Amino acid sequence: MAGCRSLTAIWEHTTDLTGADLRSPGLEEGQDLPSESTIRRVLQDLDPADLDTHLTTWLCTRTGTINGRTVIAVDGKTMRGARTGDAPAPHLLSALDQATGAVLTQRGVADKSNEIPALRRLLESPGLSGTVVSADAMHTQVDTAQWITQRGGHYLLTPLDNQKTLRRTLKALPWKDVPSISSVDTSHGRRMRRTVKAIEAPRWVDFPGSAQVAQVRRTRTVKGRKAKTAKASSRSVEVVYLICSLPMTDARPETVAVWIRRHWGIENRLHWVRDVVFDENRHQLRTRNGPEIMAALRNLAISLIRLFLGPGVSIASTTRSLSRRPKRAIRLLTQPTP
Repeated sequence: MAGCRSLTAIWEHTTDLTGADLRSPGLEEGQDLPSESTIRRVLQDLDPADLDTHLTTWLCTRTGTINGRTVIAVDGKTMRGARTGDAPAPHLLSALDQATGAVLTQRGVADKSNEIPALRRLLESPGLSGTVVSADAMHTQVDTAQWITQRGGHYLLTPLDNQKTLRRTLKALPWKDVPSISSVDTSHGRRMRRTVKAIEAPRWVDFPGSAQVAQVRRTRTVKGRKAKTAKASSRSVEVVYLICSLPMTDARPETVAVWIRRHWGIENRLHWVRDVVFDENRHQLRTRNGPEIMAALRNLAISLIRLFLGPGVSIASTTRSLSRRPKRAIRLLTQPTP
């Protein structure tokens, strides 16, 4: 939380703390502090599943809601910097609470496997009663949809090339006759218009639990920086189709549009933060359980900052502030949660 990007930096940070600072998290005065090598050994030998169970139990009691429902975005990330020799880089699947921005749980994807079976292990512990799960095209699977609905949850999925027949069916629906809602986003130096249409799923849409389908058209316009060498602006259009197990009486198109936009935001709200703010891909702890444990601790830091300071707070700015005022970081770990 204080912006330390290496185990050496963590050790140096602890040596700068006062006796009063150390007593707050429960360290007795005069107690020897662990060296960098001790910190490394401990983190390498921790059990990721056990740590995740403890964190998930606590974090799932602090989820927020969007239009009255808990919505969890599921996405994976490869820790490219943790590749060692012939061993592949660990790939981790995370579940982000869309409302608070807290990372509820994380699971490693087994070698020679993929995210599809890992999603069930990931969401087994939090429970899904009434929860909406949003996931990318890989997870648009019949078995996954059945698994989610059988546990009382709902899904928002995107069929692409892995479900060509389903996508063709959705594309052929009479979208021209469907009213739309639009929103415009002008952040990050570009203009993005999102137009969403939604209708009840026809009976011939062969997908378990499907209640409504949506069409999302994204029109992206980027202004050229150098008028002499580039076009004044470039424009691209992308159309995707989504399928949802909640009927339109329970999730209006404008609500589904918010869930979709927040799901696509997981890249910036989680993966970008871990890569850029915490420099994850260059971290030197690469052996045994170390990479997965460090990812879990980065997730925890992100979650604590957002739970206490708000979902829209800048993680980079906050870590810089906490590095200057370590007592604030300690309070985030020891004070009762709101």
